[in-house]
Amino acid sequence: MNIEYKGGTKVTMEHPALSAGNPCPGCEKGKVYELALPSVFVHIQGNAPLKATVYERMRLRCNLCGEIYTPQLPAEVGDKKHDESAAAIVAVLKYGCGMPFNRLEKLQANLGNPVPASTQWDIVSSAAVSLSPVHDALISFAAQGELIHNDDTTMKVLSFIKQQDPENTRKGIYTTGLVSKWQDRQIALFMTGRNHAGENLSVLLKRRASGLSPPIQMCDGASRNASKDFEAIMSNCMSHARRQFVEIVESFPDDCAYVIEHLGKVYHHDAMAKEQKLSPEQRLLSHQQNSRPVMAELESWCRRQMDDKIVEPNSGLGKAINYMLKRWQNLTRFLMTAGVPLDNNLCERALKYAICHRKNALFYKTQRGANVGDLFMSLIHTCQLAGVNPLEYLKWLLKNARQLEKSPETFMPWNYGQSMS
Repeated sequence: MNIEYKGGTKVTMEHPALSAGNPCPGCEKGKVYELALPSVFVHIQGNAPLKATVYERMRLRCNLCGEIYTPQLPAEVGDKKHDESAAAIVAVLKYGCGMPFNRLEKLQANLGNPVPASTQWDIVSSAAVSLSPVHDALISFAAQGELIHNDDTTMKVLSFIKQQDPENTRKGIYTTGLVSKWQDRQIALFMTGRNHAGENLSVLLKRRASGLSPPIQMCDGASRNASKDFEAIMSNCMSHARRQFVEIVESFPDDCAYVIEHLGKVYHHDAMAKEQKLSPEQRLLSHQQNSRPVMAELESWCRRQMDDKIVEPNSGLGKAINYMLKRWQNLTRFLMTAGVPLDNNLCERALKYAICHRKNALFYKTQRGANVGDLFMSLIHTCQLAGVNPLEYLKWLLKNARQLEKSPETFMPWNYGQSMS
């Protein structure tokens, strides 16, 4: 089956007239044999995301006692108006693809399967209650991570805006994205509210087991990303430093090209380490041998520009150089500690889920709505990081809602397929 259509239905077709070992009908001399690779043809059909089945049940009534007899609904339907697949597809469309409830409502109405926005919310809100033990277990696993990425983006929660306290200096509303690398797993978490990324990191690390060494933290250079309550090995994002020069390259082409070229060499060495599948310790040694001289030369150049007053400190180039120099130790942490990544791109990619939601749905109405969004975004993106189909995974969870309440840790995305029931 074509690897790009792992979720498709596989239909194996035998030749209607021939089988291996039969005489060839063409030359009539040889015998046909089966080739190792079949001929693959992909046929795609379209359906409404939510499809309704209307059961018209014939009713019979006794003309004497008046008793009415109605056939039972199929066992797989029971008394449920919406099954697990309905909740799963609405969640994936809304929180994985950014499709607002009202847009899906219009689509469904146009396709003759109306599902109001209010009904969609009821479906995902109810499903979120069932899935909350798994989300809680996911947070506990993430807290034990050896490396934690974090960053945040602005978000709107209407109830927060309406209840704004004039005396409160904290006006902003944010969605924090955290991606934790625990053992060989990657776990994505989203948290929406008044807290900054560093404060949400503190909330996460409160669940970290005592005795574990401080995690490596990867973030940009903003002070609000650091936790004030827990120790972490701070490292800063090289992409953010590089971006300072990319944005002014037209004004300072030669100087920016020099910096970008040096950083490109470091990324090349990192790509080679990944290609060779080096261990964190081997990767550290490789960077110390190959990237340290490059970064030392770049640091000398940056300091010379500022110390010799070659560059105006308040110019775009001066600010970009100062940004790097102020964070030099954290930017070069990958030369000191095994396992430190070069940048925070993993977390920035995760935050695109929240940004996509903000651009399409514009806001959450309440904190409850934000919590539901955070739960589904966390599960959906963790699935994608694990290479798991989020639609099938959510269906699996909801079908096993009673069991996951007892042992949610066994229903993590990376367990899907191993313990399917």
